[in-house]
This record gives sequence, C-alpha cells and structure tokens, in this order.
Amino acid sequence: MSLLETFLVGHFVVFLLVLTRISAVVMTAPLFSEHSIPLRVRALLAIFLAFLVAPLQTMPNGPVVENLVELGRLVALEALVGLLLGLGLNVLFAGLQVAGQMISQMSGMSLAEVFNPGFNDNVSVFSQLFFFLTMAVFLGLGGHRMVIEAVLETFCWAPPGQVALGGTFVEALTSIVTQSFMLGIRAIAPVITALLLSTIVLGLISRTLPQLNILLVGFNLNAMLTLGVLFLSLGTVAWTFQEETGEVLIRLQQVIHNANWQPSNGA
Repeated sequence: MSLLETFLVGHFVVFLLVLTRISAVVMTAPLFSEHSIPLRVRALLAIFLAFLVAPLQTMPNGPVVENLVELGRLVALEALVGLLLGLGLNVLFAGLQVAGQMISQMSGMSLAEVFNPGFNDNVSVFSQLFFFLTMAVFLGLGGHRMVIEAVLETFCWAPPGQVALGGTFVEALTSIVTQSFMLGIRAIAPVITALLLSTIVLGLISRTLPQLNILLVGFNLNAMLTLGVLFLSLGTVAWTFQEETGEVLIRLQQVIHNANWQPSNGA
C-alpha cells in the first residue's frame, strides 16, 4: 500500500470512529433523539460535528486497522462510549415518565392518555406533563450544549481507536438507573402521600356513612387532590431534576476519563 493510500485510509478510519461516537450520542441523548426531529437532520448534525472534530484527532500513532474484525471492534467501542452518554441521560427522563404513570394508576386517571413523541406511543397525561417539564428544564440548563461539550471532551481522554472498557461502565449505568428511580419516587412522594391519606379518610367515612356513594365521591376527591398537590410540587420536581442532570453528566464523564486515563498521558 502506498503512502497516499495509507494516509487516506488512516484519515477515513479516524473519521468513521469519530462519527460513530457522535452519532451514538445524537441518536440517544435527550432532545436530539426525539422522533419529532427528522432522522436526516440528526444525521447531518452528526456528520457536521464529525467533520469538525476528525481533523483534530489525526495523530501519528493513530489507530491501526489490519482487518474488518478489528475495525468492527473499534467501532463497537466508540458506539458504547456514545451510548453511555446518551442513554445515561435518557434514563433520568424515563424515571419521571414511570413516576407519572404511577400517579395515573393510583389516582384513577389512567384512561386519559396522549401521544408522547419521546416514546412514540400513548402515555398518561401525567407522564406527558413530566416529559414537558423535564425537557423545559433541560433546555433551560443548556443541556443540549452540555451534551455536545461532554462528548467532545471525551476525545481528550479517549482518542478514536483508543477506548478502554471496564466494569465501571456497567456500575455507572446501574447507579444511574437507581438514581433515576429515586428521582421518580421523590417526585411523586407528595402525591402518593396525599392519596394514601385520602384513601384512609374515605375508608373511615364509608364505615360511618355506608349510604354514601364512596366510589363517586372518592374518584372526584382523588382527582382534585392529585392535581392540587402535583402542581404545588412541580417546582420541587424541576429543581431536583436540575441538580440530578448535572451530577449524572459529570459522573458519566468521570467514568470515561477514569477508564481511559493512563499515567503516562496524564498530569
């Protein structure tokens, strides 16, 4: 193979690896992965960013690919790095979506469903409310810029073709899933508590006044109580989600940094 062919192949491999990592983030990260955004737009964004980053990642000791199997392994590692960033943030959104579904089930309002572009399916109105709330907070924080900045910073610690995987990746995802469900529980705790107290009170009333239609009264009371407590606690939910988003993004970056940091390369 001539020097020109080696040069072109090397640059193509670097561009392919950079494009794979960025594409994995763009296709899975919150906001970027919305079905309402055309696939062509997301693909063009990933290609545009790859064209900007790839020239900066060309190094004399770049990745050496001798066969397609080795190329496939490198592409898979790059995709895993991007998926860690994108899916890691999406897990937080999913936790609140599940919390909204639980509120709908316990309040007896699960029949009211709307279309959610994030899941591309019908969900409860409370899940949709949490979806728009978290997306508004995410945009207010500049989350779309934070995601792009995070994936670009990973190239400083893990250049294309030099990604190392460790058990910390699995531990980080497990920790984020736990954190997501804890966030959902914190979000619905006031509503669940209010509904529990309402159920106890209605039970006592039904024992005292058996002639009262407790089902009709209970449904209306639970609906009003759910809406009142939920809207009073939305500010707390938004504030909690804001803190968790920044912490999760920093944790994901630290996982990638620690898995790929080498003493000979670091300070």
